[in-house]
Amino acid sequence: MKYPRQLSTGANNSVIALSDAEVGKLFVDDTRSDIGSEAEKMKFANNVNGLLAKFIRIDFNEDLQSDMLVMERIYPIDYRAYEVEKRELWLEVFEHEIAELHKAGFVHRDIKRPSNLSGQAFDNILLSSEGLRLIDVGISALRSQVGDNLFKKYLQVEMEELKEFREYFLNR
Repeated sequence: MKYPRQLSTGANNSVIALSDAEVGKLFVDDTRSDIGSEAEKMKFANNVNGLLAKFIRIDFNEDLQSDMLVMERIYPIDYRAYEVEKRELWLEVFEHEIAELHKAGFVHRDIKRPSNLSGQAFDNILLSSEGLRLIDVGISALRSQVGDNLFKKYLQVEMEELKEFREYFLNR
């Protein structure tokens, strides 16, 4: 379904513009536990550093009859307009910040889009005026929720995806 002011759509949701500063990720089915879990993981990551889009609130959109996760609006920039040297600096900061999240017990788990979904391979990493930022924590995991063994497995996969992102970001 296409929504008014829609910005993007994923496998299970759509994101709409609410204002110049906020977007809403719509949860149209009875997904209260999902929205609460996603909000909890966003807040956790936001307390570690500023890499992930900032959580603002959980709300209800009367017009669309939908639960909504409200977060900061990020305006993406096409990184291909910038020299590789500048991209290397952004990437260094990004890799440091994601390492901080990993150390704190957060793994994103959706760095690279599965090949069976439409869109760009690394749609969940945006370049903004503030540097590289992460969005969409729907399938992310906290070590405290999944335990050490599963967290290590997720982390191993994410580290491989980050190597692929490095190549993509610097050489495209």
